[in-house]
Amino acid sequence: MDGYDERKFAEALLYVAAGLEGDPAGGAVKINKALYNADFGHMRAFGRPITGADYQRLAQGPAPRRLLPVRSALIEAGAAQMREELHLGRTVKKLVPLRAPDVTTLSSTELSMLDQAIAVEKARSASQSSAASHREPGWRMVNDGDSIPYETAFLRRPVVTDRVRRRIAELAAEHALS
Repeated sequence: MDGYDERKFAEALLYVAAGLEGDPAGGAVKINKALYNADFGHMRAFGRPITGADYQRLAQGPAPRRLLPVRSALIEAGAAQMREELHLGRTVKKLVPLRAPDVTTLSSTELSMLDQAIAVEKARSASQSSAASHREPGWRMVNDGDSIPYETAFLRRPVVTDRVRRRIAELAAEHALS
């Protein structure tokens, strides 16, 4: 996407990792989702993403394509390290910042959106985080490996009410009898 800023993405990545540092389940899955939710939420609210990163559909949910190379560069530069921790019988791969993120690259609205995304992820388990991302219209409308267009941030998730569920059940029963 035009407007991708790798330095800004790296600092946002460090910011999210720092925000999730106390979360025992705050590994790669939650970092991916927080970045996605912040970028797409900022797009929805302000008409532009924070980092402009290209997000792809993966089985576990959306993930930035440049995450691994940027994470590796941060580690090589001594800005972060990877740590594996056991949480509920599973290994969590955590990015641990070794320096504070440079927040001068981020506006107040961008920091606020990142903070909101971090707070949401802290309240979820990693599996809840993945499940929530699978309800995102952008993730649902593309195939594995495809890019998720930022314009999908403006699509609303369908709301299925009890009335709609009852009508679906009625229609299913009617068609089962024919």
